[in-house]
Amino acid sequence: MNQQSSTAVLTPLVRRGSPAPGTELLRRLRRSRASVAGAVVILVFTLVAVFAAALAPYDPIQTDTSVAFGPPSVLHWFGTDNLGRDILSRIVHGARISLWIGIISVAIGAAVGTVLGLLAGYYARVVDSVIMRLTDAMLAFPGILLALIFVAALGSNLVNLMIAVGISSVPRYARLVRGSVLSAKENVYVEAARAIGCDNPRIMFRHILPNVIAPVIVVSTLGVAAAILAAASLSFLGLGIQPPTPEWGAMLSGGRDYLRTAWWITVFPGLAITLVVLSTNMLGDGLRDALDPRLKT
Repeated sequence: MNQQSSTAVLTPLVRRGSPAPGTELLRRLRRSRASVAGAVVILVFTLVAVFAAALAPYDPIQTDTSVAFGPPSVLHWFGTDNLGRDILSRIVHGARISLWIGIISVAIGAAVGTVLGLLAGYYARVVDSVIMRLTDAMLAFPGILLALIFVAALGSNLVNLMIAVGISSVPRYARLVRGSVLSAKENVYVEAARAIGCDNPRIMFRHILPNVIAPVIVVSTLGVAAAILAAASLSFLGLGIQPPTPEWGAMLSGGRDYLRTAWWITVFPGLAITLVVLSTNMLGDGLRDALDPRLKT
């Protein structure tokens, strides 16, 4: 290798005066008003979840049948349910559970799927065949059905619900990472890492993973919304969070029998789910555009 090519290889990727990658990402993300609005809404719900105990006007599980089916009023802004529990307080406390489910479920699915995708894409042949056939078998089932099977097998509680929703999303991340690794492992920097004696785990996690993680971040953002919907659906079917724990899907299920006479029991939890899912999707779309190298100027 001549001196000129050596200088080109050793030239740092970030030159003096160029913005840091995180700063550049935020700058491109701010161009999209929809993604900024989504981020603001998610931040608000996150703060509500963190400070739920201070913000909720009433105990979310305390019953008072004397005010059951109370419509929205000054005392109860979102009304009360069939047991006299304050809907607003239950939504505020339910935000903590729903967001926790979304984040932990996505973390489980992304972590397991990323490792499987790295192994399948890097080693190929037998390892690739076994992992991909397993993911194909899981993809043969709809995600909600797969989660339902895991919940039915493990039991209905918060931990099992997060595990079930997370495992059902593993194939999505595995196939995404595998495709990216198949392309990335042919690059020059991988050959250079092998030439200087790096072992396979170091090459996969130190050199390849940082270069394929961007699409995983985008899909994970969108996956939070899908996980919240899946958890709400399972709770609606009675296989998720069990009463009296305030969870948005369980609240929808509890109010469906009173939709004509007490619409607020169902409408307000439904609006909370809609806002969080829509905002997460908007933020995910913005991240996708910001991380897309074809859109960089």
